[in-house]
Amino acid sequence: MDVDDYLRQQGTPKGRSKYGNKRVVVDGRTFDSKKEAKVYGKLKLLQMAGEVESFMCQVTYPFVFNGVKICSYRADFEVKWKGKDKPEVWDAKGFRTPEYKIKKNLMLAFYGIDIVEV
Repeated sequence: MDVDDYLRQQGTPKGRSKYGNKRVVVDGRTFDSKKEAKVYGKLKLLQMAGEVESFMCQVTYPFVFNGVKICSYRADFEVKWKGKDKPEVWDAKGFRTPEYKIKKNLMLAFYGIDIVEV
């Protein structure tokens, strides 16, 4: 069991979010917050306008060092802009937890990706 599995097991009481966000369903997808659902809608519009080539939701990036998985980061969105080689990672942030701040630095160190907070 890694750190992420342990934290998921701890969780919060059923029906209540730790930070007060409300889950939202759009296009059959469940988003952790209204903000995340709005970002999804914006990305769909940008894709229809031809500015965004593609995007994926809930992409997981593992942090493995010397063959040992330390933890992982689940990005809200991975965005591939038209005409750019490297995708961007977007996170619909409402609250920057200490754990998130560490994982943001790990993303830069392991993958060379600076997370865009929207």
